[in-house]
Amino acid sequence: MLDLYKEQHAYLLALDSIIFGFDGESLKILLVKRGVEEQTWSLMGGWLQPRESLEQAAARILFELTSLTDVYLEQLYTFGDPDRDPISRTISVAYFALVNVADYASKISETYQARWFSLYDLPVLLFDHGQMVDLAIKRLRYKAAQHPIGFELLPEKFTIPQLKKLYDAIYNTEFDKRNFSRKILSTDLLIKLDEKQKGFSKKGAYYYQVDKAKYQQQTDSFLNFIPNPEASL
Repeated sequence: MLDLYKEQHAYLLALDSIIFGFDGESLKILLVKRGVEEQTWSLMGGWLQPRESLEQAAARILFELTSLTDVYLEQLYTFGDPDRDPISRTISVAYFALVNVADYASKISETYQARWFSLYDLPVLLFDHGQMVDLAIKRLRYKAAQHPIGFELLPEKFTIPQLKKLYDAIYNTEFDKRNFSRKILSTDLLIKLDEKQKGFSKKGAYYYQVDKAKYQQQTDSFLNFIPNPEASL
């Protein structure tokens, strides 16, 4: 049995994270500069250590490069094309994370020159990282349409117009205001607060919070938020 192991080749295992952020207006991705080539941008990444699980390694790398903790982190896909890394045969397990930019802007590490880029205006990325981003946005759109995952990108309290801006940004479209509000409120996941947002209109929009108990119960259920993402609600 040991001989069978000895006959196999050893490969590097990397972990790369697509970190989505929402700043209240647009959907962004956090990128870092890499030393492979000057001015090359890439996803956050690192190497699996001998005594780590994949989830532990992904969380550690995210913390080391960004100082972010307790954020939504989900495994996306494994990329293993033999030629994906010209330096050495490397298999990459990709994860995606969801954060609110305002909550974590001061925690982003300056060591790796991390910078937020608009999802729809990204620079050329290292290796196959562009493919990872493309797959991640497809997964995010699917999850946001069927699950209450989008709330992970928002501050603790938010207005319905702010929530609509988030979904507009995720799908790169503009949903109908009335139908969006009706659909979201029908999920019964939101708690209306007495406080209003000031300075944006005469009446002001009420703030809402996520009902965390119901959110936890329904995270893995299919709520059908956006039954047809290609058309306005």
